[in-house]
Amino acid sequence: MKKSTTGLLLGSALVVGLSGCASSASQSSGMGDSASSDRAWYQHPAVCGLAGGLIGSGIGYASSSESDEDTGAAVGGTAGATIGALLCAEPNKKAEPAPQDTDGDGVIDANDQCPGTPAGVAVDAVGCPLDSDNDGVPDYQDQCPGTPAGAEVNALGCVEDLVLRDVNFEFDSATLTMGAESILDDVADKLVANENVRVRIEGHTDAVGSDSYNEDLSQRRADSVADYLASQGVERNRMRTIGYGEAQPVASNETDAGRAENRRVELGEWE
Repeated sequence: MKKSTTGLLLGSALVVGLSGCASSASQSSGMGDSASSDRAWYQHPAVCGLAGGLIGSGIGYASSSESDEDTGAAVGGTAGATIGALLCAEPNKKAEPAPQDTDGDGVIDANDQCPGTPAGVAVDAVGCPLDSDNDGVPDYQDQCPGTPAGAEVNALGCVEDLVLRDVNFEFDSATLTMGAESILDDVADKLVANENVRVRIEGHTDAVGSDSYNEDLSQRRADSVADYLASQGVERNRMRTIGYGEAQPVASNETDAGRAENRRVELGEWE
């Protein structure tokens, strides 16, 4: 048989044999990782490379003149091994994208039922802001945490107007004390977070002094609270101030304790 005929036959064998291996390997890869790990021995790139090298050497040898037989065999073997290994190699698998957590709350987007949670807000397992008292107002917006179960609350999370405890003023003045400012900081944070809510700020006094004086003092104190909240980021047009003076006592004005209860500022929803 002539060398050219031998080369043709070996070349055909290389194409047919390696194409079959490559086809089988590709099908196995498409079936998933478990199928890929169970590939037949003859589908392994090393085996295909060895077969390709042997066939390639034969082609190179058969296709070369007598003086170039060794060179032809070497070149053919190298080319055949490379082609065989490539044909049987597993296709590159695209890397899986890293899970995204767009709002940075620790719950990936695929599991997050409350996307867009503000930064720093504590969330539950499904990415929703915590609501410890289950009143429908998240903790980070709730001005009245610990509401009894089943109680109907307003948008502030309160059953009724919130008395701003320990929000005190300097004697016979509308100037807030440092302790009062500290308490109002927390109120402001929750109002800023609850941006769709408007509030009433009501000032009240005891019965010491004239009605007109107490009404003016209570108005100035309500305004002072609103001014401080505005300085902490609460829009001024979301607040309405009212001074009731001594007109709405919650305790007796006959005792020191009762008068102290009456000197108060209340926060409520402005509907």
